[in-house]
Amino acid sequence: MTPLELIGLPPLMALTSGRENVIIGLLDGPVASGHPELTTEHIWELSKEKAKRPAECVEASSSACQHGTFVAGILTARRDSPAPAICPDCSLLVRPIFAEAIEEGEPLPSATPQELATAIGECIDAGARLLNLSAAMAQPSTKGERQVRDALDLAARRGVIVVAAAGNQGTLGSSEITRHPWVIPVVGYGLDGRPTTRSNLGSSVGRRGLGAPGECVTSLGTDGQARTLTGTSLAAAFVTGAVALLWSVIPAATATEIKHAVINRRRHPRASVVPPLLDAWEAYSVLSRKW
Repeated sequence: MTPLELIGLPPLMALTSGRENVIIGLLDGPVASGHPELTTEHIWELSKEKAKRPAECVEASSSACQHGTFVAGILTARRDSPAPAICPDCSLLVRPIFAEAIEEGEPLPSATPQELATAIGECIDAGARLLNLSAAMAQPSTKGERQVRDALDLAARRGVIVVAAAGNQGTLGSSEITRHPWVIPVVGYGLDGRPTTRSNLGSSVGRRGLGAPGECVTSLGTDGQARTLTGTSLAAAFVTGAVALLWSVIPAATATEIKHAVINRRRHPRASVVPPLLDAWEAYSVLSRKW
C-alpha cells in the first residue's frame, strides 16, 4: 500500500489535478521554486513589501529550504515526479516562517508566535483558501499566543481552512494551534495504519483531527534527488492536498461543508486522543451527495 492509497486519494486524484484559484498558503520554509519537478507556474509569493523572508531558497542545503521544498513536493509537484504530487494545478502561496540560518544546536527551524500570526493574516489577505502550517513555535508568551488565536479566528471568519501538524515530540497535550476549534490538527500514521510513536496526541487532536501518512514519505530534495522523511508536517500536507482537491472538484462547497465532510465521518462523538485516518474518497462521496 502506498501513502496515497492509505487515505483514499488515488480515485480523487484521477478526477482532478486541482484548480488555479484554489490557493494554498504554505507557512513553512522557503521553496526551491526552480526545481524541475515542481509546477513552478503555480508557485508564487507575497509582494516584496509584504514578504518578511524570501520565498526562494538562498541556501539550498538549509533545513528550512529542504523542509519547505519537501512539503511543496507533496502538494504541487508534477504528477510524474517521485513525490506524491497531490494537487499540481492548485496555486501555492509561499510565505516562509522558518529562517534558513538557525542557531547552532537548534534541531529544527521554528517561528515566534508573533511571526506565525502575521504570516497567517498575510496569506488570508492575499487570497489563500487554505493554510498548511508546519509550525514549531519558539519563545511562547501569553501575548504571542493571543495573537495566534486572533489570527486563527480571522481564518474562521473568512472561511479559510487551516491544517496544522500536531508535532513530533511524542507527547500528550495540545498547543494554541491544535486546540483552536477551527484548526484541523494532523497526526502521522505509518503504512500499517497505526499512529507513529513520535506524533503528539491529545483530546483536541482526537476530537477534531485526522491521521495521514507521516512515516517514510518520499518527496523532493533540493539537490534534485528524492528524499524520504518522517513527521507530522508531512502528514498535514496530505490532508491539505486532499482538501484542495475536494474544493477543486466541488468549488461551490463552503469551508464548513468541506471540513465536516473530511472530519465528521462518524456521527458519535470522538473520545480517543488518537484521530482517525483521513478517507479522502469517502469525504468526496459525502460532498457529492449534496452537490
